Amino acid sequence: MSDDEFLAERFEAHRGHLRAVAHRMLGSRTEADDAVQEAWLRLSRSDTREVDNLGGWLTTVVGRVCLDMLRSRRSRAEDPLDVTAPVPSPAAGPEQDALLADSVGVALLVVLESLTPAERLAFVLHDLFAVPYDDIATVLGRSPEASRQLASRARRRVRGAQAPEGGYDRRREVVDAFLAAARDGDFDGLLKVLDPDVVARGEAGVTAGAVAVAGGASGFAHLARLAHPALVDGETGLAVLVDGRVERTVTFTFVGDRIAVIEVVTDPERVARLDVTLI
Repeated sequence: MSDDEFLAERFEAHRGHLRAVAHRMLGSRTEADDAVQEAWLRLSRSDTREVDNLGGWLTTVVGRVCLDMLRSRRSRAEDPLDVTAPVPSPAAGPEQDALLADSVGVALLVVLESLTPAERLAFVLHDLFAVPYDDIATVLGRSPEASRQLASRARRRVRGAQAPEGGYDRRREVVDAFLAAARDGDFDGLLKVLDPDVVARGEAGVTAGAVAVAGGASGFAHLARLAHPALVDGETGLAVLVDGRVERTVTFTFVGDRIAVIEVVTDPERVARLDVTLI
């Protein structure tokens, strides 16, 4: 196999993930394919022999390409959001391009359109694809702390825009219904409060789709019985208490009256940094 063929093979192993990142950034399948193709062209022109993490390198490149495309779009005052295009399917591979499961459908794409290009990039790369802030800072040409602030600001705007009618009271009702169903192992009850494209994300991995997420949640009734409604960094969520100590947190992002993203934090250091208030 020639060097060019080997490089192309390595690139193809990451194509599904790169398309997912670009689609989340751009909201257009056609533009996402253009961004991935540009990443391939940049790869083919670069010396990557010293690159230890090709997937991370390519994700950074695609992020830069998408950022340029978003800025160009803004300058032309265009709105190419392709709300009818399906999210690209993951290519087969050892990891099944699991990160693609972080898609939460058209509703989130519409909300992302309200963000600035920098906010959108920081939010998508960090919250949907777990890219470290140091890497995001490289793409944006800003400090890691500035990138963190952009993502935080975007996160607040996304959650606010997606909040169900009735604001906090309605969110609390949905969370209470989720908790009650999880405690009872009520699969159908969980389906009623989950968006069809819901994503559950934690240190252990990602689960996508209402059926899969409901199945997982209904199997953790013992933990749900230790959970209490809480504000987690000011957001409606749950705190699991063990011997009076917060052992893990669960936060939610809503689309309409349903839960679209569930984020579970179990790492003790991350949990310790959260502001958790039982309600």
